[in-house]
Amino acid sequence: MRWKCVFWMLCGIFAAATTLRSQDQSVAVRAGHLFDAKTGQMLTDQVVLIKGDRITDVGPAARVTIPAGATVIDLSKATVLPGMIDAHVHLTRQIDSIPYQTLEGLQSAQTAMNAGFTTLVDFGGRGNYDTIDIRDAIDNGIVQGPRLQVSGPPIDPRAANPVTPPTMILEGGMPNDFGVNSPSEAIGAVRKLRQYGVDWIKIYGTQDFVGGRNGYRVFRPDGTMVNIPSLTLPEIQAIVDEAHRSGLKVGCHVYGGEAMHSCIAAGVDLTMHVPELDDESVKMLVQKKLPLQFTIDDIRNLEKTDLKITGGKMSRLILTEAAYKKAMAAGIPLPFGSGVTVPLDENILMSNGKQANQFAFFVKWGMSPAQALQTAFTVAAGVLNYGWADRVGTLEKGKFADLIAVSGNPLTDITEMERVKFVMKGGAVVRNDLK
Repeated sequence: MRWKCVFWMLCGIFAAATTLRSQDQSVAVRAGHLFDAKTGQMLTDQVVLIKGDRITDVGPAARVTIPAGATVIDLSKATVLPGMIDAHVHLTRQIDSIPYQTLEGLQSAQTAMNAGFTTLVDFGGRGNYDTIDIRDAIDNGIVQGPRLQVSGPPIDPRAANPVTPPTMILEGGMPNDFGVNSPSEAIGAVRKLRQYGVDWIKIYGTQDFVGGRNGYRVFRPDGTMVNIPSLTLPEIQAIVDEAHRSGLKVGCHVYGGEAMHSCIAAGVDLTMHVPELDDESVKMLVQKKLPLQFTIDDIRNLEKTDLKITGGKMSRLILTEAAYKKAMAAGIPLPFGSGVTVPLDENILMSNGKQANQFAFFVKWGMSPAQALQTAFTVAAGVLNYGWADRVGTLEKGKFADLIAVSGNPLTDITEMERVKFVMKGGAVVRNDLK
């Protein structure tokens, strides 16, 4: 199609900016401090050896010998950490021009990478499959960008407004979001998405439409949430079973109630948002050993709207604080996921590149700084598809050489993560402001 031709032609321009690297090149990174994401400890005077795109050794400078001829990167006055993982972003928005949307999505991904997020999961492919092309262009070395896993268009009978039909829309020759009305239709939607090459299936478990021309409401005026289920348990179960049979994972947008119970009961791999977290859901999650993801940046963008609808009584952010503390007390894994999106107007406070501000909320709500950091390393790596925890999330021999660095110590000032100064992805330096 014409838009794909334009996309790949423009990618050729971006390719000139891509860092070339010999697979035989040896690199040594001297780290004054190094965060061990597995133990949560801060180590001193460490060396990371890299060959090609992989780490070959990590350890104290007294033990690790730097090979003759290796390129040495001196971060002895900095703190080195693994590349961060944001397991819930929205790189694109639904606009008329697919080529523009694709390039905007690439720019969003690169902005996140420059801020230290070297791995992303995109749950926002609305209207087309351009995030798949962005992922493939990065993987094929055509453009620079973070490691991506993507969901494509969601299975979305959300009823976000009264004119959204409950069937697949065709727009510009590309399928839009899928609506399903039976388990068999749900299976068909998963198979279609699989054919396009997605890594995840995203579903919407709750709908927010209460009727009327202006009926989109997450909250009722009395401050209670709508949370009307948009999929039945048999439909969700069919989606999960077919996705798992196909090697895909499932993420569920859900705010609470019956739909949350259905998502957990069906074995959804990542239940997302969940501001209304009841005790029964906590019990089910603990029994099934499933994670929860609280997208704080996403709901912060909606704070003013929530308070306006409820007359200042309630918001998703207020509910999320209580839900987060409840989940943390129960020992539920809480992988980092911001829900950041493309800035559409002045009301969008948070976007890709700014999501590290979430760490301060985690600490405020009861985590230690080390635990907060681990949400974006080992915990987030644990929810990625294809067993990527053996590739990213820690600085260990055999893993990808995805490193970042900050000037100070995030264990004493967590906001240091908002000021990343050095980024390396796969052994190639993307950014270095510590020279």
